Amino acid sequence: MEQPPPPPPPSSSSPPSSDDEAAAAAVAMAELDPALHALGFQYQELSAEKVSGRLEVTKLCCQPFGVLHGGVSALVAESLASAGAHVASGFRRIAGINLCINHLRPALLGHQLLLEATRLQLGNTIQVWDVESWIVSPSTSIKETLISTARVTLVCNLPVPENANGVSDVLKKYAKL
Repeated sequence: MEQPPPPPPPSSSSPPSSDDEAAAAAVAMAELDPALHALGFQYQELSAEKVSGRLEVTKLCCQPFGVLHGGVSALVAESLASAGAHVASGFRRIAGINLCINHLRPALLGHQLLLEATRLQLGNTIQVWDVESWIVSPSTSIKETLISTARVTLVCNLPVPENANGVSDVLKKYAKL
């Protein structure tokens, strides 16, 4: 019995498959923020006004009681605000100088989260960002429960050291400018 011919190789004009998109997203996430990537976080929007993304609460993100660890919430909040501040500052070096987070409700193992950072104040030296973390419906992505709010203050007029110039290039590649 004769074998059918192999399928033609994918052409560059064909739309990317969901596997291709997932692989590209994983590469982007690993480039943008290795710590968040290790937790499974995925950016959705990255601009000078808003940064958002999703996180599934896995065992890696939980304290021993199966609840999202507060330190993970703080890490994500400061990371999102820092990424947005870096873009908003014209890709100058930024540094967090204050983080205040309120944990309002627990997020349990398996919950899907939407995290949104929005710029509150843009100054020449200081930026302030608010970050909200929501449990969302896995099927509809509708916000269901606000689990934490954070305010992040950043100093944003620092020069980028020569050994870190690539950081800005990575953000520029993925940011909406």
